[in-house]
Amino acid sequence: MSTQAAPDAEPRVARNDAENRYDLFLADELAGFAEYKVDARGRLVFTHTEVDPAFEGRGLAGILVRTALTDVAAKGETIVPRCPYVVRWLGRHEVAGLQIAWPDEPGFER
Repeated sequence: MSTQAAPDAEPRVARNDAENRYDLFLADELAGFAEYKVDARGRLVFTHTEVDPAFEGRGLAGILVRTALTDVAAKGETIVPRCPYVVRWLGRHEVAGLQIAWPDEPGFER
C-alpha cells in the first residue's frame, strides 16, 4: 500500500473473491482490506481488517467494514466475526438482514 491518494478521494470498497477479502480504495490506491475465509459451511469468517497507517484517522476501517457487511447481507451470506475490529464494530452497529454466527468457544469475547 502506498500514500499517493488525494486526502479528499472518495473511498470505494470492492469484493475480491480471488484474495478472499474486501478491498478499500482511495482513487485507485489500495488503502486497506478486510480478510475472510470461507468455512466448510460456506460462511465468511472475517479474520483481519487493516488500513494502511498513512490513511488512518479518516474512519476508513468503519467504512470498509460497513460496506463489506452490507454486501454480505445483500447476498444472503452468513458471517463469523473473528476479527477484533469487526467484533467491536458489530457491538456498536447493525446491518439490516446480516446473518451472524457468533463463535461460542471459551475465551471468545464480543
